[in-house]
Amino acid sequence: MIRKVRINNYKSIPELTLDLGRITVFIGANGSGKSNILEAIALASAAAQEKLDNEFLISRGIRVTETRFMRSAFGKLPTPREAIQISFQKDHEPTIEKILTSSESIKISVEGDDKVAFDCELFADEAASYPKWEQLPPIRVREHVFSLVTADLAPETEITPEIIKRVLNQMLERLRTRQAGTLPGFLVYAPENSALRTFQAEGQILPLGIKGEGLFAHLKGLDSATHRERLEKIRERLKLIDWFETFVIPENLSPGERTIKIQDRYLSDGTLFDQRSANEGFLFLLFYITLFISPETPAFFSIDNVDSSLNPKLCMALLQQLATLANDYDKQVILTTHNPAVLDGLDLHDEQQLLLVVDRDKNGYTRARRVDPPKPNAGQLPVSLSEAFMRGYIGGLPKNF
Repeated sequence: MIRKVRINNYKSIPELTLDLGRITVFIGANGSGKSNILEAIALASAAAQEKLDNEFLISRGIRVTETRFMRSAFGKLPTPREAIQISFQKDHEPTIEKILTSSESIKISVEGDDKVAFDCELFADEAASYPKWEQLPPIRVREHVFSLVTADLAPETEITPEIIKRVLNQMLERLRTRQAGTLPGFLVYAPENSALRTFQAEGQILPLGIKGEGLFAHLKGLDSATHRERLEKIRERLKLIDWFETFVIPENLSPGERTIKIQDRYLSDGTLFDQRSANEGFLFLLFYITLFISPETPAFFSIDNVDSSLNPKLCMALLQQLATLANDYDKQVILTTHNPAVLDGLDLHDEQQLLLVVDRDKNGYTRARRVDPPKPNAGQLPVSLSEAFMRGYIGGLPKNF
């Protein structure tokens, strides 16, 4: 799991370090920078895959704009203004850092714990001084990386420009593969009612697009001998909706037909209706629960505004369910919300569940502060997290009215 994230020079974030749990909730005023944090993580994930074109970024949930607007615009920054720096600390592993620079566009310069990329750039000039591989000094590239690349070259091989180019390309490709594998793909999900209700065709990302694309196709794929148990788990978790009895995927659908049949337990005659007649809350829950239970969805992702279209008490129950599902199905998730009822579904005594209040300081910088488990005063009843938030005890409320 990712335990710590450090972000420098991205949008409203000149410098920010924050801890993450298995499930982490951000709450704060509109425009405080919650979505900017999610985008920064998604940007670093895209950089690890060397895919920074606009189409790729947009499909991952990043609001793409001119490059100059993606960098922090504050003066007197603690780090160079031209660089976006994002680093991650995983369990028992070295820090992974992504540095994105360029005045015209965002590009990646990978810098790991041994700076192999930098050393590879110097390798050509250094190697050119030696006629044979066996005469090369250890150089700055880690020896085991170098040995993997040159294992198929005889010691007496002459060093030609073609050989140098080949070795460099192999080294950098191994580095890119190693770096990409250390940082999991990260998406910012923000499902939309229209995509869920009409079961739009699959998007660029499979199995589930960030707006809910591909949900029907994925549910149909889960309705197989291999994954049918997970589909049944989805049905069980949807009992959070009082009226819900079950849903089925009809057999023998016509080509291009995308529909599920839903049963309302109050309809005693057994009448079924499709997703176009379901309420928004049900559709959002169906998407969220599928996202957590599916074996094919990312292991690390976020949901922006998880409270959308949900009753406050349902928000609380949903968070409790999602915390359980994240643990059961090995998912790590960051959630943003504006609804304080969501907070009451968190157990802050569990080290895997974190609450961060996001706001902006007097200079406009985004900051995030972890909220500790509540400790009631002697002789007083404990205050719920939602009430503490609304009373202003933990911050995150607008201050201009």
